[in-house]
Amino acid sequence: MNKISIILLLAFSPISFAIDTGASMPACTLTDISKNSDVSMPTSGKVVYVDFWASWCAPCAKSMPFLEELHQKFKTKGLDVIAINVDDDKADGIKFLEKMNVTFPIATNPDSTCAGLFSVQTMPSSYLFDKKGKLRYIELGFFSENRNDVTQKVEKLLAE
Repeated sequence: MNKISIILLLAFSPISFAIDTGASMPACTLTDISKNSDVSMPTSGKVVYVDFWASWCAPCAKSMPFLEELHQKFKTKGLDVIAINVDDDKADGIKFLEKMNVTFPIATNPDSTCAGLFSVQTMPSSYLFDKKGKLRYIELGFFSENRNDVTQKVEKLLAE
């Protein structure tokens, strides 16, 4: 196969760069958005809900109360919720959070590598990992009508 054929093959191949179900949780270096201290991605042994959001994202404003609801309902049953802000200026994320009443960890990833490792393509993007650290569900965007479905998925993984 010549170089032109290889280039054409690569250019038109259906290569997917998105993280897919069954993948292990990417390791990310995170910083607490308000305290500037390190935040670790939760480890296996718990169900983990990772949410990427931005201050300019209208659906993110609607998803935050739902994430808090999940956190409050399942935090003692083995669920860790972590939200990762992707704003270029973390002050925008802090201002956004002033309107929200959330108690789960909120982090930033100053060099944006975490969003890249998760292949974040839309806001919000949420990833639900099982107790073994394997990706089981992906939710792109936030749709109020999916709240019950997401809650059931969390309950199913907690029961495993």
